[in-house]
Amino acid sequence: MGLKSRLKNFTQDQKQPFKKNELDSKQQKQQEKPARAELKLTALNTLERQLKDEIHSNLLDILDLSLISGVEEAEARKQISQVVRQLIEEQSAPLNARSRQQIVKEIEDEVLGLGPLEPLLSEPTISDILVNNYRSVYVERFGKLELTPVRFKDNDHLMKIIDRIVSRIGRRIDESSPMVDARLADGSRVNAIIPPLAIDGASISIRRFSEDKLKLSDLVEKNALTEQMALFLESVAKAKQNVLISGGTGSGKTTMLNAMSNFIPADERIVTIEDSAELQLQLPHVVRLETRPANIEGKGEVSLRDLVKNSLRMRPDRVVIGEVRGGEAFDMLQAMNTGHDGSLTTVHANKPRDSLARVENMVSMAGFELPMTAVRKQIASAINIIVQLNRLEDGSRRVMSIQEVSGMEGDIITLSEIFKFDRTGVDENGVVQGHYMATGIIPECLSKLQSMGCKIDRTIFSTQGS
Repeated sequence: MGLKSRLKNFTQDQKQPFKKNELDSKQQKQQEKPARAELKLTALNTLERQLKDEIHSNLLDILDLSLISGVEEAEARKQISQVVRQLIEEQSAPLNARSRQQIVKEIEDEVLGLGPLEPLLSEPTISDILVNNYRSVYVERFGKLELTPVRFKDNDHLMKIIDRIVSRIGRRIDESSPMVDARLADGSRVNAIIPPLAIDGASISIRRFSEDKLKLSDLVEKNALTEQMALFLESVAKAKQNVLISGGTGSGKTTMLNAMSNFIPADERIVTIEDSAELQLQLPHVVRLETRPANIEGKGEVSLRDLVKNSLRMRPDRVVIGEVRGGEAFDMLQAMNTGHDGSLTTVHANKPRDSLARVENMVSMAGFELPMTAVRKQIASAINIIVQLNRLEDGSRRVMSIQEVSGMEGDIITLSEIFKFDRTGVDENGVVQGHYMATGIIPECLSKLQSMGCKIDRTIFSTQGS
C-alpha cells in the first residue's frame, strides 16, 4: 500500500488514537538494528599485483585505447578481457580461476573505470567512500565507518583516478587549484584535495546516492519520521510553503529535499541551483544549473549567487537551491519574498534555531549593511517551515524536529515546534531509543494547507494521535 493510501486510512482512524503500548511495540520493531551483511572484498597478493601491473603495462603497449573509447563499454570490456586473458596465458603464471578473473576485472576497471574504486561503487550498501591516501580507503555502511582492503598502487595512481573523475565534467585539479568538487555519472558527489593542502597525499570523498530514489514513504519505513509527519510535509510541499532543510553532514538533507520534491505539481517550472549537481528531482519541467570554478587564469567563475540572480529571470515557479553557503542566501530570501513560493533549500546546522542564525550570517556575506532586525524580518517572512535532520551515533538518520516560523516578537524570530523526536536513551546494542510525537501545537499554516486542497486533519497534531 502506498504512502497516500496509508495516510488516508490513518487520518480516517484518528478518532481511535493509538494506545501507548501499541505505539511502543511498533516503534521498538522499527528501531531494531538491521543485520549488517559483511562487506566481501578480496585483494590480490603481492605476486598477483605485480603480475597485474606487468600485464596492464603490456596491454597499454599493444592496445590502441583511442579506438576502444569509441565503442560501447560492454564491447570495450569484452575486447580488453580477451587480450588480457591471452597475456596471462603467455605469462604461464600459476593462477587459479578466481585470481585470473579478478586480474581481468581490475585491469578492465583501470582502463575504462575508476580503478580500485569500481568494486566499492558497485556495492549498494556503501553510502560514502573515503580515500585518505593511496594506502587507506574507508567506507560508510549502515551509518558506520569501516576499513577496506582496497589500495592504490601509489600516489600517482590515485592522482590519475582523480584526474579522470574531474576531467569528465570539464574541471581541473593541480597545484594552482588543489581542491575540486565534482560528480560521477550516477550523480554521486565527489570532493578531491591534493598536496600541498593534503599533507599525507591526495584524498577523495565520495557521497553516493541510491539508484532507487527514496520517497517519503520509504523514509517512514526506515523510521526516519512518522506517517503523520510525512503527511504534513507532503501538504507543505503541495501548498507552496518555503522550506529550509537543516542538518549536519550526512544527515540526509538532500534525500529529504528529493523526497519532498515528489509532491510538487507536475505543471510547475522548477529551477535547481547547485555547486555540484546532485539533486534528482522526478519532475518533467526542471532546469538544472551548476556553478563553474575559475579557469587557470582566475577568470570565468560563476558563483551560486550569480545563478540565483539569473534564475529569477527564467520564469521559475519554484527555485530549489541545493545548499546555501554564502551571500546567495540574501538573493534566496528575495526570491521567496517575491512570488517564488514553495522554494526549498538546505543548510548545515545542528538545530533549527542555529539554522536561522546561519542564514543571518550568510546574508551579511552579501555585502549589504542591513540592520539585523531588517534581516530577521526578511527571514521570518520568507521561510515557513524548518525540517531538522540529524545522524545519530547508531548511524540512523532521523527527522528530529519540524518547526514553523511564526513571525517576530521584538527582535527575535519565533518558532513553533510541530513534531519532534523525543530521545529516551541508548540500549545495550548502542541503538538510540525514543519516539516521535506531536507537540499539540496547531500550525498557523494549516488553514492555508486546507485551502490549497490538502486533506489534512488537525487530529494529527494531537499529542494523543502522535
